[in-house]
Parts: sequence; C-alpha cells; structure tokens
Amino acid sequence: MLRHYLDFERPLMELEREYEELSRFASPSDPKVQKRLERLRRKLERVMRDIYSNLNPWQKTQLSRHIDRPHALDFINLIFEDFIELHGDRRFGDDPAIVAGLARLQGRTCVVIGQQKGGHIHELSRRNFGMPHPDGYRKALRVMELGARFKKPIITFVDTPGAYPGVGAEERGQAEAIAVNLREMSLMPVPIISVIIGEGGSGGALAIAVADRILMLEHAIFSVISPEGCAAILWRTREKAPEAAEALRLTAQDLKELGVIDEIVPEPLGGAHRDHALAASILKEAILRHLRELTELDGEELLRRRYQKYRNMGVFLEGSED
Repeated sequence: MLRHYLDFERPLMELEREYEELSRFASPSDPKVQKRLERLRRKLERVMRDIYSNLNPWQKTQLSRHIDRPHALDFINLIFEDFIELHGDRRFGDDPAIVAGLARLQGRTCVVIGQQKGGHIHELSRRNFGMPHPDGYRKALRVMELGARFKKPIITFVDTPGAYPGVGAEERGQAEAIAVNLREMSLMPVPIISVIIGEGGSGGALAIAVADRILMLEHAIFSVISPEGCAAILWRTREKAPEAAEALRLTAQDLKELGVIDEIVPEPLGGAHRDHALAASILKEAILRHLRELTELDGEELLRRRYQKYRNMGVFLEGSED
C-alpha cells in the first residue's frame, strides 16, 4: 500500500487496504480466500488502468511531484554500480540539490548528474526541495567537463521545480551559471542522455538537459514555467493552475508530439512511485539502448547532430505578404 495518496488515487485506498489485510492473514491453503484475493487483484488492476490511463495535465503534474516517486539517487543506485559522488564547485561550496559523480553502467564508466529532491521533510529541506543554487550548476559542469576530458558519456536526471530564485543565488550568478551550462553542454564531444524523471521546471531543468537524447518518464512534466507560476502571471491566482497545465503542453505525450523529447519511457502500472525497482529496470534498458547508438558516433558527428536537433525544434509561421 502507498504511504501517500493523491486525490484522484483515493478510489484505490480502500481496495488496497482490503487486499493487504486479506493477504496478511489469509491461509494459502484456503481456496475461497485465494479466489477472493484474485478477484480483488483483478479489480485493483482494472481500477488502476482506468485512473492512470485518463490523467489530465494537472493530475500528471501532481503525479510528477508525488512524495513517494523515485528521485535521482534512487535511480542512480538502482541502475548504476560503484557510484562515487564528487562534491563542490571549487568556487563557493557544495550544493546538495545536485548530486554528481562517476559510476559504471554494465562495465562502462559514465558521468552521472541528478537533481535530488528528497523523500522526507528533513532531506527535502537539506536538498532545498531540488532547487539548485548556482554552486550546484557549477558543480555539475565541473564533473561533466571531467567526463568530456576523458571521453566518458554523460547521463543526467532532471527533477526540479526550477533553479532557486533566492537573493544569495542571484548574487552568486544564477543566470550566468545556467547560461554557461547550456553553452558548454552543447559543445561537449561525448554522448549526453538526459532523463526527465519528475518535474522539469524552467531553465533550472534545462541547465542539465542539453543532450543528444532526451528521455521522459510517462508521468513526468517538462515546461518553461510551473502551472502555478503561469496561472499567477495570467490570471493573478494559483487556483487556475489546472487550466495553465492544460495550456502549457507539459506532458510527455505533448512533448513527444512537439518533437522536444525523443522517447517516452513507460512507468509501472500506477506510476513509478508504486515500484521503484521496475521503473528503474525499464529506464535502464532505454538508457543502454540509446547509449549504444550514440557511442557509435564520433565527437564531430555527435556535435553536428546535436546542433541540428535543437535547430529543428519549434514551428514557425511566416506572415503573409499583404
């Protein structure tokens, strides 16, 4: 059973509680009880399919922020081996909102970067709810440059509401740190794969998402602004966030259609928060597949294709001559 339920997940709560209690005390040799368990299991699956196959953009936004959803370190620990975290930007300090280091993926050394939110209140506070300071982006860049120097592929996990907008962050050059990351990632002659695992918010997400391949979990979001921020600007109230989510086209399905991302990675039935291990296994297969394709290209070809990828994004309408 889940620890936390979103409003639209409430219909599952009683069914899961009943199934869990019956499973705990049921005798494996009692055919009537086993038949009842099977009926409950089928009903649960049917209700889950009905709920999660009909989510609107605002519900997807809520799901991308689910407190039980696997975060960057969960995926790193489940997908990679021998992860060694590196700390500090060599200028100011170490930002816990970004984890960065080296790891192995089926024997291949990779650079791994991730925005880490945290799964409980103390970690959320320590990690600043996944909102990096400029020191975090400079740390990420330092480690990515290490990968580029030694020709190691770079894999990033995006999960942030956005870069931290505080006074200290602005004083230390938040915008400049993001801009430098965009420029430098576009020029690194090594394969770069970015995965949107939860929230992909604004430039704070894009700062580690300039990649040859952008993958996105089925129930993640990726947008220039949060629905709440958009609603506050357009309607002067956060209550219009559901309408803003609809207008922003921020779901994986929308972004695949628009050509912004390269692949939607399926999640376990009910979302990645229900089965971290299975979600990581599915994502690992996708990362390996794209990595095999990218490592066949030399640095010059990677850069050429990366440049073309971003040049081709967007739709432009020419005005009429009259």
